[in-house]
Amino acid sequence: MMGVQKDRVKFNVGGRVMETTVTTLANAGRNSMFGAMFDDNWNLILSSNKEGERFLDRNPDCFGILLDLLRTGELHIPPNIPEKLLYREALYYGLLDHVRAARWGPFDGNRLRLSRSLQGQAPGDGTAIRAGPDGGCCVAHGSMVHVYDWMLDEHPPLNLDYQRVNDVGWVDSDKVVIGVSERLGRGDGGMGLFSSQNGELRYKFQVCHENQMKSYTAGALSFSSDYKIFSSCKGRSNEYGVGVWDQVTGKQIDFFYEPLGWSLGDADKLQWLEGNNCLLVATMFPRKDNCYISLLDFREKKMVWCWSDVGAPFAVDEKRVRDAIAMEDNSSICVVNEFEDLGFMDLRSSAATSIRWSSRSRLMKGKMPEEPCYPKLALHGGQLFSSMNDCISVFCGPEWVLTSRLRRSYGGSICDFSIGGDRLFALHSEENVFDIWETPTPPLV
Repeated sequence: MMGVQKDRVKFNVGGRVMETTVTTLANAGRNSMFGAMFDDNWNLILSSNKEGERFLDRNPDCFGILLDLLRTGELHIPPNIPEKLLYREALYYGLLDHVRAARWGPFDGNRLRLSRSLQGQAPGDGTAIRAGPDGGCCVAHGSMVHVYDWMLDEHPPLNLDYQRVNDVGWVDSDKVVIGVSERLGRGDGGMGLFSSQNGELRYKFQVCHENQMKSYTAGALSFSSDYKIFSSCKGRSNEYGVGVWDQVTGKQIDFFYEPLGWSLGDADKLQWLEGNNCLLVATMFPRKDNCYISLLDFREKKMVWCWSDVGAPFAVDEKRVRDAIAMEDNSSICVVNEFEDLGFMDLRSSAATSIRWSSRSRLMKGKMPEEPCYPKLALHGGQLFSSMNDCISVFCGPEWVLTSRLRRSYGGSICDFSIGGDRLFALHSEENVFDIWETPTPPLV
């Protein structure tokens, strides 16, 4: 690093004097408290007392641990130091990212290890789990959403006044969007933006139809990089389709009405495709008697690709689509059935194409669990993930070969899972418990 002095620096932390170098402090980076002690050329500018010490009224034990982290890149927490105390101090110094990077490495589905499991707070089955961008998560149960930060401390829960939560999405680490069902006779429901820190409602997203505000049920959610929020919507009049809002202003900016004979308002899955500038909308059995998958182009106001199993013959071991995910790099859509067979459809064909079911995927062996959960799909870092009963499978490579399985015996079937903040969260249905999977840091050579 150019311009870094080799001078020694003394700190008096809570009465204990510790010495380090400017080079070590510079490892903290510009966004840390230590980075603020330097000018643009990495020259130290902070003044000291007559003993040459810079006083900090903080915990000296934690300061020593964090100083060692800056020196070596390794984090060693003695048993007598509570982890949350260290995290609090790291937050003060602006070193939380350093601590997280030392605790677990970049996400890799084939190297994941179970970090811990948390018992949920709400009775009954979970609806959804969503990973936050900073390693936290939120869990929806009925009309409640429980929010956890990356240290897995629970924030005040969000209570949606007995309205069923259908989906949750993170706008950033401080804000979540929640879609709920309309309650007949009350005229409420819809979608709101909440603080993940204190549960405060920032604003509601309204649906406007023929210049009138309408009550509606908000279903699946998706977000784009240019701050748009998409939600499937069902209203009592003609508001069936997918709405679009500006997440900064909260204003509705578009609405794609459901074509006759198609299903958009009941969608189970929305996915924004940056490369195609389109929205994947998938409505799956058993929410509807049939499956509907389409790509919507909001600029052209048309479906640019669609597929449905309407009229398709089903055998005794019917291959009903249970989840779908677009894979832009492969110009395809991956689907999964109740046997965890993977299927693929070509997006380059504008006509409705048949599913090419993968012969490499395994048929389910053994008897079904008492409470089977439908498979879910996720794509992260070029790896494909599929949940089935109490297991999550990892598929890799151009042929999507099964390379790993994540399984933990306690909790029953996995009803939902989510990847974000370099963690995988798996929500079990029977015991209302969720698991946190992390990638260990690679050994330092």
